[in-house]
Amino acid sequence: MEQKPIRYCSTCGAQVVERLAFGRLRAVCPSCGQVHFRDPKVAASVLVIRGGKVLLVRRVNPPHEGGWTLSAGFVDAGEDPRQAAARECLEETGLRVKVTELIDVVSGREHRHGADIVIVYRGEAMGGQLAAGDDADQVGYFAPDELPPLAFEATRRVVQAWANQSNP
Repeated sequence: MEQKPIRYCSTCGAQVVERLAFGRLRAVCPSCGQVHFRDPKVAASVLVIRGGKVLLVRRVNPPHEGGWTLSAGFVDAGEDPRQAAARECLEETGLRVKVTELIDVVSGREHRHGADIVIVYRGEAMGGQLAAGDDADQVGYFAPDELPPLAFEATRRVVQAWANQSNP
């Protein structure tokens, strides 16, 4: 997915030009020499299972408004992705989770404001009160044979793998 071009140097404010730098065309400042790298947007997500059911939240915002997804959100600069996954789960579901293991890393931006990389962890609910919050209007646990319409490739990929393991 195409990103907006970098037009001005964040170091000195001069207009940048496209030049070959570090093996690719990149925005380079002709004034100060700063090479501008595009950093990927990273999100973290958590798969929580209870009683053979997966925890999902229903989105209230586009894209995929009304679609269901694993609890997820962007990793802040300097934040451990495991902590980001736990933070997002608390914000969206009201549950405190312990992140236990890495499940998958999914790459590929699906929409203009989305993540380039989604890190998906397994988590265990440790407390809290189940309630939709932040950018979710519903939250619930779903069995493999009662899954609602899923939003986003990372969610579909991870939930489908879980469902296939649950129903061999």
